Amino acid sequence: MKFSLINTDQNSKARAGILETDHGIIKTPIFMPVGTQGTVKTQTPKDLLNNNVQIILGNTYHLYLRPGHQLISDFGGLHKFMNWDKPILTDSGGFQVYSLTELRKISEEGVTFRSHIDGSKHLFTPQNVVDIQMHIGSDIMMVLDECTPYPCSFEYAENSINLTNNWAEIARDYWNKTDQLYGYSQALFGIVQGSVFKELREKCTGYLTKLNFPGYAIGGLAVGEPKSEMLEMTDFCTDRLPDDKPRYLMGVGTPEDILDCIERGVDMFDCVMPTRNARNGTVFTSKGKVIIKAAKYKQDKNPIDSDCNCYTCLNFTRAYIRHLFNVNEILGMHLATLHNIHYYLELVSEARNQIIKNNFKDWKEKIIINITQRN
Repeated sequence: MKFSLINTDQNSKARAGILETDHGIIKTPIFMPVGTQGTVKTQTPKDLLNNNVQIILGNTYHLYLRPGHQLISDFGGLHKFMNWDKPILTDSGGFQVYSLTELRKISEEGVTFRSHIDGSKHLFTPQNVVDIQMHIGSDIMMVLDECTPYPCSFEYAENSINLTNNWAEIARDYWNKTDQLYGYSQALFGIVQGSVFKELREKCTGYLTKLNFPGYAIGGLAVGEPKSEMLEMTDFCTDRLPDDKPRYLMGVGTPEDILDCIERGVDMFDCVMPTRNARNGTVFTSKGKVIIKAAKYKQDKNPIDSDCNCYTCLNFTRAYIRHLFNVNEILGMHLATLHNIHYYLELVSEARNQIIKNNFKDWKEKIIINITQRN
């Protein structure tokens, strides 16, 4: 994997880059639609390609439980299993295990947890999480980490980053000495933790950068902390991460959050928001959020977004899509998801264009008022 920095906006930390993988080039900043279980819900691979999706995210925890990484490996990896030829990033499963508060136990060895499906007992270690992801065949893998809850004490967060740093080194060493399975390169990213404590974030970034990972994620944010603290911690971390490595902010977020964090030097994003909200009838537009199931759209002959050229907006009215949701037709979810993914990808693509022009901050300040409206 190779990352090249093309330009940094002259009035902010916003960056435009190119991330090269064996499954294709990714132009950053980029948003990665979430394909938790080997599918971006309601979308076919062709839909994703038509929307210019460059990379998707898969979930190690869920794919490990079902259908299992060995079965995926029998099919030649996740790319072949789901018929997707472009890059894939997999998380470590740490966030999902974090959410199983009553079903897991953390130790120096790793995380013991019980499946949310059948209660069966499993162990994630720094080594086997790398091994699972190598069998899945993702282009970018994540180290096992502990995502701290918010709020938490300084002592808890400090113990957590010590564990996370130790696991990261074990994972890196295991990755370096393990042969890759499918004849293409797989990169491993470290994950910066430390809750909302600058001293711990600094300690974690310092430790991880010495391990010289190909890229770095910022984890443990967007877990309930105030937005101001999320932005402050993001800004603090990007100041301390290498300029020549990609920076990935995990689990963020709204269109506004993405633009705010691009401004602070983040290159990569993922979030379930565009797909999950779409399935619930909320769509993102150049004029803000639209609750498409609202009664006021019953006879609306306009597209979801008159400024959008996606398949949904070019072919269907708000009234029709509202009707689909009101009669529980799956097509409504499909069309709304297609639109939201298009909107997010167009947003980061235009952000990239503005960074290259050294006009990102001015552009962002002009559009942010519109995109934060609710209709």
